[in-house]
Amino acid sequence: MSRLHTLRNRFVDAPGSMGARYRSRRWDWLRAAFPGLGEMSVVDLGGTAESWRRAPVRPARVHLVNLEKPPQDPPNWLRADHADACELPAEILAGGYDLVISNSVLEHVGGHARRRLFADAVHRLADRHWVQTPYRYFPVEPHWVCPGMQFLPPPAKVAVARHWPLVHTPPADRAEALRAVLEVELLSRTEMRAYFPHSRIVSERVAGLTKSLIAVKRA
Repeated sequence: MSRLHTLRNRFVDAPGSMGARYRSRRWDWLRAAFPGLGEMSVVDLGGTAESWRRAPVRPARVHLVNLEKPPQDPPNWLRADHADACELPAEILAGGYDLVISNSVLEHVGGHARRRLFADAVHRLADRHWVQTPYRYFPVEPHWVCPGMQFLPPPAKVAVARHWPLVHTPPADRAEALRAVLEVELLSRTEMRAYFPHSRIVSERVAGLTKSLIAVKRA
């Protein structure tokens, strides 16, 4: 098992892995799309303090909104709040941000209605946005690194989540596995266009195949 986790790290998690290289490329695309990022006020829906500490560019102000516990002692340029991006308080919606960023969150919010609420929040928060999500029809499901898992019925997904050797953190039992697989719904291009009709939908490709979709709106 440890050998297989080493394999997962090599492809997904570790510095220098394929996943890390694509994340670095995504940062390059973000900076190219928004050259003034270093002077912007950014709200990141679902982001982490660690990712911004490692980022190759630092905006003037970053506001993290996440369901996870806020980091302790954040730097003075970073604010973090515990909140649901689909049900943001008025204070955050009125924050006057320059740019909304979200990476690999939209597929986790839970169904069409909540994805619509998430997209509505993005449109209200700023005139510009960068919203990335894994593409449903890429051959490998990215959370479990398992070919075709996204097309299986829920019982088969649960079996994969419990026994597939490349799982990042194996679930404790079947109930936990069921919760995990039901919380992930990968999106199609049609859905992304519906949620972000005035955005450019950019394809992030691996070996010529679309791996993820990015809704980009510059103004």
